[in-house]
Amino acid sequence: MADLLVRRVEASDRVLMERLWLMFRHDLSEFQGQLPRPDGSYRSEWLEKVLTGDPEWAGYLVSLGDVPIGFCFMRALQQPVHVLNAFFLVRPARRRGYGLKAVTEVLSHHPGPCDVAFQRNNETAVRFWQRVATEVSGDAWTQEERPIRGNPDATPDLWISFKV
Repeated sequence: MADLLVRRVEASDRVLMERLWLMFRHDLSEFQGQLPRPDGSYRSEWLEKVLTGDPEWAGYLVSLGDVPIGFCFMRALQQPVHVLNAFFLVRPARRRGYGLKAVTEVLSHHPGPCDVAFQRNNETAVRFWQRVATEVSGDAWTQEERPIRGNPDATPDLWISFKV
């Protein structure tokens, strides 16, 4: 894992990030049931906040050498509790330790209380985020269901809270 690199997303990364974003949203569609828009895209307001330098957001590109394998977004950076908002690795890079290493690297830049949300029906994500929380804060983390804002009929997300 010596060649795993995590760096801030820059505006010049737009095309690369749009491609990774499409893969991320496609993966999530399995658990959220969201179909693409008529042009084949998915909602991308979070990506736009990262690419346009919104001070509440930070995006990180994850690479193996010069090969991009994923990203991690943090938000609520000026709030008391930061939110790890989005995380994605391409399928061939999963279950090799890269995800845990990348997330702990990103979190090291944002100390303090942190929340992360994910879908209960994504069993791999449940196990991964519980492992991250334990790695970062030992047994001092909590997990709870929270309704999805603006979508009261949707299955609530699971949220894990911990301190970096």
